[in-house]
Amino acid sequence: MKTFKETDQQREARERMVDTQIEKRGILNPAVLKAMRTIQRHLFVPPDLAEHAYEDYPLPIGQGQTISQPYIVALMTSLLQPQPGQRILEVGGGSGYQAAVLAQIVEEVYTLERIGGLANRTQQAINQLEIDNIHLIQGDGSLGWPQAAPYDGILLTAAAPSIPQPLFDQLADEGRLVGPVGSRFRQMLQVWEKHGNRLEEENTIPVAFVPLRGEFGWRMEEW
Repeated sequence: MKTFKETDQQREARERMVDTQIEKRGILNPAVLKAMRTIQRHLFVPPDLAEHAYEDYPLPIGQGQTISQPYIVALMTSLLQPQPGQRILEVGGGSGYQAAVLAQIVEEVYTLERIGGLANRTQQAINQLEIDNIHLIQGDGSLGWPQAAPYDGILLTAAAPSIPQPLFDQLADEGRLVGPVGSRFRQMLQVWEKHGNRLEEENTIPVAFVPLRGEFGWRMEEW
């Protein structure tokens, strides 16, 4: 991965972000902490918001979408329990930041983004950073991407009324799926594990995400 020259202030802000927002909140996975310290988050936000890239809140990235709060990115990555050699599917590519974090840990990341404008900007960022293990696909994320299934882990970064069945179908045995499920104003971040034909579910914390659109997502009038 290519890195870009940054100011001392940006580097210190990223270190402070990891130390105070992530590690002190109990996320101790060394691979996750290393990835969060490595990826220059300010490259994934609109230029006029770059000075806020390492603050403890989500930021708008256009098209009604957001880049998640750093802690949530770290938490979801940690809950997924990514390992070297794995293939991961991300549903809701957004800014590309979450995919870039995952790409520091696993072998291959497939990320689906429905909105063409965001997908184009994300591809530009991936190309600029020379990250060669992210595969960006524009399309309906609720359908997954069966062409590269099964996946060792699936990360859903938009709120769903329920986990889309195609995602369960594309999850490998012993794989994990992490995503927010619930209503418009409140969802629960859920972790699912697949054991043969059995799925184990765990609720973690309440969250608020933008809606999942598509065949197995929310219709506009419902949201």
